[in-house]
Amino acid sequence: MAGDYLQYIISNIVCVLIFGIMLVHDLASVDRQEKQIKFDRALIPFMAYFVLDALWAAMEGGMIPRNIVSFSIINFALAVALSLITYMWLRFVLAVEKAPGREKLGFRLFSGIPLYIGFFGLIIFFFAARPLIVDENFNLQMGYFVFMNGPSYLYLVAILVYTISRAVKEKSRVERRNHLMVGLLPLMVVIGGIFQPFWPSIAIFCFACTFLMLIFYIQSMQGRISLDPLTKLNNRGQLMHYMAQESLIRKERKLTYLIMIDVNDFKKINDTFGHAEGDRALVILAAGLKKVVNEKKAPMFLGRYGGDEFVIIAHPETEEEIKDIISSIRASAAEKCAQENTPYVLSIAVGYDQLRDDHDSFQSCFERADHNLYLDKEEVKSHLYNQANKNNNKPRA
Repeated sequence: MAGDYLQYIISNIVCVLIFGIMLVHDLASVDRQEKQIKFDRALIPFMAYFVLDALWAAMEGGMIPRNIVSFSIINFALAVALSLITYMWLRFVLAVEKAPGREKLGFRLFSGIPLYIGFFGLIIFFFAARPLIVDENFNLQMGYFVFMNGPSYLYLVAILVYTISRAVKEKSRVERRNHLMVGLLPLMVVIGGIFQPFWPSIAIFCFACTFLMLIFYIQSMQGRISLDPLTKLNNRGQLMHYMAQESLIRKERKLTYLIMIDVNDFKKINDTFGHAEGDRALVILAAGLKKVVNEKKAPMFLGRYGGDEFVIIAHPETEEEIKDIISSIRASAAEKCAQENTPYVLSIAVGYDQLRDDHDSFQSCFERADHNLYLDKEEVKSHLYNQANKNNNKPRA
């Protein structure tokens, strides 16, 4: 029996070490953003819970004295840690979903109400109605589980309702999947808690929590490696990796087009409004490009090539789809500028070409698309020049 508890304790310690490695690695990062900060804060109550759970196992196994003081402190702290886990996960989800007003003091106080009720409820009932919490033989009663699990279930329900509502309203299949994943994956922790009593010698709940957090941590690491830090699109390395799959794409006989996009007179935006506004313009354009890619039927790879240049590799059924995509890109850029109330409208230059027969290559296709991009930029400049001359030559009243 003592060996089972020892195994349980070791499992919790291993999970604490795994979480500790994730936390230390993240804290050493110099470019942590809100989502990552919230994830790191969620790690701490998890670690506290595992340590307390190990102490509980040590007490049950007779390794530390079992009395009213040790029993009450450990179980009370476990209840608080569990509520904090789900509260911090709610804060993480709101950061992932970019929920408006999530950092306002009023909202933070309101979202903490279940946590406060669980905390103070346990204290009040422990001193005012102890038999509802624990009996004279140190057996936990229903009142304890109400205050321990109640806040956690409320937070999990709130997360599910919020993420599912976002998924229902979402048009993009990719974004819909992301909403559902961040809302549904915590259910594995609930399942771990349900099955824990059936195998008390195995730290099922601990392993379920660790598995959950590792999934999100690995996703975060992949994002840092493969995504452009400013626009959150695929970076140039990912573009090169995708283009390296040329033989596979040919084998699948996919119709393939390479589209290059950049901003006309981008330097003028930087010089006139500053580099911070220039960065904002790129983020706005990236959001517009992502919207188009997510809404169109054709499979597409979207990435930032560098500077104000972006690349789409599309696999449509016809060339007409490419023309529709380009038209949507221009419209989406103008729409995003209007939504963000920018002091400019992004003028977009686009060049594209098709990956041709087996003697062609992505590199050659890239060069042709780049040349067509240059021609499009010249055409836009010529149009603006002619328009300016036309306006200047108008007779004045």
